[in-house]
Amino acid sequence: MDSAHPAPPFEVVALGESMVTFLPAVPGRLADVPSFDRGIGGAESNVACVLAAGGHRTRWVSRVGADGFGDHLVEAVGAYGVDVAAVRRDPARPTGIYFRTAGDRATDAHEVAYYRAGSAASAMSAATMDLDVLRAGRVLHLSGITAALSADCLGLLRTLIGAPGTAHGGPLVSFDVNHRPGLWRTADDARVLLDLARGADLVFVGEDEAEEAWGVTGGPDAIRAALPEPAVLVVKRGADGAVLYDAQGRHAEPAPRVDVVAAVGAGDAFAAGFLSATLRALPAAARLRHGHLWAAAALTVPGDLATPPSRAHADRLAALETAAWETLHLGPGWTTAAAPEAAEEVRTP
Repeated sequence: MDSAHPAPPFEVVALGESMVTFLPAVPGRLADVPSFDRGIGGAESNVACVLAAGGHRTRWVSRVGADGFGDHLVEAVGAYGVDVAAVRRDPARPTGIYFRTAGDRATDAHEVAYYRAGSAASAMSAATMDLDVLRAGRVLHLSGITAALSADCLGLLRTLIGAPGTAHGGPLVSFDVNHRPGLWRTADDARVLLDLARGADLVFVGEDEAEEAWGVTGGPDAIRAALPEPAVLVVKRGADGAVLYDAQGRHAEPAPRVDVVAAVGAGDAFAAGFLSATLRALPAAARLRHGHLWAAAALTVPGDLATPPSRAHADRLAALETAAWETLHLGPGWTTAAAPEAAEEVRTP
């Protein structure tokens, strides 16, 4: 960038609701759990936090209540090195909270109780948010969760993303579909996510999400056929890896084998890893592998947020020959191993 076109102050600006999370001190039904530990949760702020931990300049933009829970969210996200100066306080609406059991959120073996209706974040709109602040980054990261919070939130996303084929002239718009069935009244409502995805530059969607939200079956190629507009489409396939579509064609990378501690936060970490590699202009295979590695960091810790591997460590693993990558096996502690070789401590033929 020259002096006439200075670099944006942030590499990634993330917009979305974060909530205070209450995690059970012991396993069991919510009705039986006597006490909870406090944490934070939010897809977009998770991406901002993990990217900041990985050395990127990030900003989180949202609205929280003028209450103690809002204080905790802002302080906790800021502690990761994320800029929180643009988070607005709402004196009339509360900060959202939720409770969940210790079961895996990706299965039916869990309970989640949300208290987010009428939250401060649900009042986000094109009128209440500073659009210039939101566009002050190389990447603007959004998710479909925001679209489900209120009509005003949906309107804000439509303003930021624009119609398919519209040259918005701003930052690269990254959109994680993040379909949450419980947030949509009917199956038809979730089709709004397809319209939003069509207007974004970079889209993340799970193969299972595409089927559940839009009825698209037939694998990644069928999803690309339903979403031809985004310049970059990443179809996540869980343990089977991910497929990327861009101007150069179709690229697939398997995921390493991971000893999973908890599945929470892996999708956000994958997006963060992919965005990190994109900001560094790495090739397609490396972008997918960095996504897998950052997701593996989240999968091998109990909480939503995990410190990603160091850049040098991740670059070395992402550069492995195909055969070595396909036998990579990662377990708890791999990102902080004293010797890099410990990260590959199990390789199977």
